[in-house]
Amino acid sequence: MTRILFVCLGNICRSPTALAVFRKLSSDAGLSVDADSCGTSDWHLGQPPYLPSIEAGLKRGYDLRSQRVRQITPQDFTDFSHILVMDRANLLDTRALKPASGTEPQLLLSYAPNLARTDIPDPWHTRDFDGTIDLIEAGITGLIKSLQLPQ
Repeated sequence: MTRILFVCLGNICRSPTALAVFRKLSSDAGLSVDADSCGTSDWHLGQPPYLPSIEAGLKRGYDLRSQRVRQITPQDFTDFSHILVMDRANLLDTRALKPASGTEPQLLLSYAPNLARTDIPDPWHTRDFDGTIDLIEAGITGLIKSLQLPQ
């Protein structure tokens, strides 16, 4: 079974949003895929996502409320077939945590090649929660299309 892990720094804004978007859009597309999200840091373990992220998601039909923060583990590189990170800094951090073997992390926006960017900015800093969702939707849409292709 395809298993997808979304990764950002704190697992409070971007990766939980990506998980909620993926769950909804993949369900709408009729895909049966397991997914989760995590962070590279341990700052917010066990906490829900950041309230402005939850609110922005709900306005767009994505529910983040049941999620809780967790940190990436070495086992994740074996358990997940796709590890998708939100920006180049998290890509470097995730690669540094990767054991000798396992799934190679990649940028979520690699699935949105028509965008002229590779990074999804952290809305914790930018305060642009809607812009974050727009970028995540673009990456998730491309990801779902790739998952629908015959393997």
